[in-house]
Amino acid sequence: MKPLVLVIQNEIDDPVSLVGQWINEVGVDVQVIHAYLGETVPASLPAQYSGAITMGGYMGANDDIEFPWLVSARSLMKDVVANDIPFFGICLGGQLLATAVDGKVEPTPVPEIGVASFRVTTDASNDVVFGHLAGKEVIAAEWHKDYITDLPDEAVVLAGNEVCPVQAFRIGENVYGVQFHPEVDSEIFSSWAATDDELAKIDHTIEQACNQVAAAETELIKTWKPAFQAWAKLVKDQQAKAL
Repeated sequence: MKPLVLVIQNEIDDPVSLVGQWINEVGVDVQVIHAYLGETVPASLPAQYSGAITMGGYMGANDDIEFPWLVSARSLMKDVVANDIPFFGICLGGQLLATAVDGKVEPTPVPEIGVASFRVTTDASNDVVFGHLAGKEVIAAEWHKDYITDLPDEAVVLAGNEVCPVQAFRIGENVYGVQFHPEVDSEIFSSWAATDDELAKIDHTIEQACNQVAAAETELIKTWKPAFQAWAKLVKDQQAKAL
């Protein structure tokens, strides 16, 4: 039986998309909870899953009153951290992970929208997911107006830039959070552009941002597909331990 990953989708426009395809290619299936439709987010990871992914969303990581499932999502993240179960938080998901371990998320002075570059730390050389990128300048699709400003001492920052010092981090051996959007293709990114009107602080137009992502799509896939397929191996190892 293939290992199964639970995906929490927070809005209709940010499905697991490319990430789901990549991990499926190496023998890991996904099952999606559509939290934005009112489907129940479990407060801990059910036994049938060997990992979890939490997607992005337009809401803030602290908007618990308006989006009450974020409380359960944060509880689930505390559970995977406590048990070092493979987890990946993407954009909002990474911010929620930060708040679940008593980090802080605040509005960013400079939103990143389009393609951004950042450096993977040399300390990531022994990391299963980011090791092949250690010490390199890489690019990723970004769309965020909040960012992580503080993490606990046990968190390992794996990548960052001047605008956003925490682009990727790890808790324990198997729990990851990223600020960027590895899952999107240019079509998904462009669909966001049609719905967003709070972009006065960026130094380029939304059309230019969409063109950036379309032009970089091949390189983005080349960069992030191996990372998620390496993470999928952690999921397989988790299933093997549970058997």
